[in-house]
This record gives sequence, structure tokens and C-alpha cells, in this order.
Amino acid sequence: MGASFVPITIFTVLWGVVGIVCPIFAPKGPNRGIIQVVLMLTAATCWLFWLCAYMAQMNPLIGPRLNNETLIWIAHTWGNPYNNGTK
Repeated sequence: MGASFVPITIFTVLWGVVGIVCPIFAPKGPNRGIIQVVLMLTAATCWLFWLCAYMAQMNPLIGPRLNNETLIWIAHTWGNPYNNGTK
């Protein structure tokens, strides 16, 4: 399983709009610069967090831990009967 082009593009565009387009429409006033910076930093950090979470799913560090009974049941259900290591 590799990275898919579609979700990366969609979320990059989404957070790009939040970080680039939304600051343009910040209300005028003494805190306009702060609001713009907050929007840009929010977009950058949320996009980076999403990207890390998305990439972590591609190659997980740990897998599910199953006990022997579950493994035997799965092998039997999938048509590979458990035979205690003999052929």
C-alpha cells in the first residue's frame, strides 16, 4: 500500500485554502495580522499532523497481536488447516 494521489491532493488544497486564501478575508482591525498568522500556522500544523498520521498508516510499526486460538481459527477458516508444523 502506497500513498494515494487523491487524498494528499484534497487535504493539501483544503489546508492551502485555510492558510493562504482565508487570511486574505481576515477582518480589518488592530488584530488582523495576528488573525492571519493564526490561520496560517493552524493550516500548516494541521496539514503536517494529518500527513504524519496518513503516512504512519502505510507502514505500521506494530501489527495486531493474536493469540494461538485465533490464529488457528483464521487458518482453518481461510482453508489452511493447522497441522502442528508437520506437512
